Amino acid sequence: MDLRNLLWWWWTLPAGLASVGYACALAGLTRAQRAVWVTARVVEVHPPGHGESGERGIPVTIVYQDPGTGREFRLRHENRRGDRVLVAWVGQEFPVRFPRRRPERFLLMLDSEGRTSGTGGPNCMVILLVLGLVVQSFFAWDWQRGLICVGGLLLLVVALSRDGAYARARAAQLAGGVTVQGRVVAVTQDVHADGEGGESVSHACVLAFTTHEGVEVTALCSRGIADIGRSLGREVAVRYAPADPSLLTTDPDHEHRERASHVRFVSTLLVAGSAAIGLGVLCLRHSCPFT
Repeated sequence: MDLRNLLWWWWTLPAGLASVGYACALAGLTRAQRAVWVTARVVEVHPPGHGESGERGIPVTIVYQDPGTGREFRLRHENRRGDRVLVAWVGQEFPVRFPRRRPERFLLMLDSEGRTSGTGGPNCMVILLVLGLVVQSFFAWDWQRGLICVGGLLLLVVALSRDGAYARARAAQLAGGVTVQGRVVAVTQDVHADGEGGESVSHACVLAFTTHEGVEVTALCSRGIADIGRSLGREVAVRYAPADPSLLTTDPDHEHRERASHVRFVSTLLVAGSAAIGLGVLCLRHSCPFT
């Protein structure tokens, strides 16, 4: 078998890795399934100081218990230990996972939904497999059928996307939210080097506010506030969801623009996918050989 023929069997690698991953998930052998999952509670919030880096989010000290030994652990979390915390308050609860018999090696998970099965890797392999098969369809068949496959892929992305449902749920919670006054207590600064030897500076503001229930919340905001670099000490109106203060906004108009942008993006995918399928079918039926 020469190299050209061997390349036609590229799909066996992602397909094989996906199969192994799903088999391990069914057998309960993935890292996420073998880990211990507990609920941690925030006992201290350490907001970044003015001029410090905001890349690590808001460091917090959490407390959780090892169910195997009953021992309680009080450890500080930063970005290196799992997800980055952008909104924090004392008493906030997060899912935490750690290897068995190694409770000090925790990873903080802001959301455990879909992450306890350990199928993230196999799912990525399936995505690569589908993308590769769509590209290969142009060479294995003809460009018309390849165009139909591209359109089908775009429609599949629209069908599987959960961003719209998340945006609607967020909008519904914020619509019934409460508005309070917050204050910018610090502005973080991060310097990034570009590929041409230059530097760019990004800012985020550390926003503090108290909910109507008396909970003191600290949030790291990188958008929704004009001229962030000079916002230290500014009073800002904050709208938050009473059931979950981590759902907040300082610019309701920005939220509306984000939702409108998402609707336009999904609509564009839907129209492009439908058009690609329609054009492919039309050219097949009328033997239109564009070259």
